[in-house]
Amino acid sequence: QVQLVESGGGLVQTGDSLRLSCAASGRTFGVYAMGWFRQTPGKEREFVAAITWSVGITLHADSVKGRFTISRDVAKNTVYLQMNSLKPEDTAVYYCAADRSAGPITYLYYSRSGVYDYWGQGTQVTVSS
Repeated sequence: QVQLVESGGGLVQTGDSLRLSCAASGRTFGVYAMGWFRQTPGKEREFVAAITWSVGITLHADSVKGRFTISRDVAKNTVYLQMNSLKPEDTAVYYCAADRSAGPITYLYYSRSGVYDYWGQGTQVTVSS
């Protein structure tokens, strides 16, 4: 089992920045990639970004490209999501997820929530206009 705990969410204004963290614990040696998703009420979970754990290859959704950056600290078993130039439409609960299946490193693969084996509880990000 892998446990994921997100932190760093909050209430900010348009144009502000936030950095989300996701700390992984448990059987983390088998984690191949980690991702960030977000969800608003009544909508499906939306892919934000993913990163492979060993090499650090990153993938970002077009909606956040150039504003959000995913990174990881292998020594701390932590993945980050740096969010800059936040917009009201970024308001959502942000979830961290871990994948143990070593699939193809493609946007098509890692943008699917069903790929991921473990999920955190989520952290709320609210961007006021």
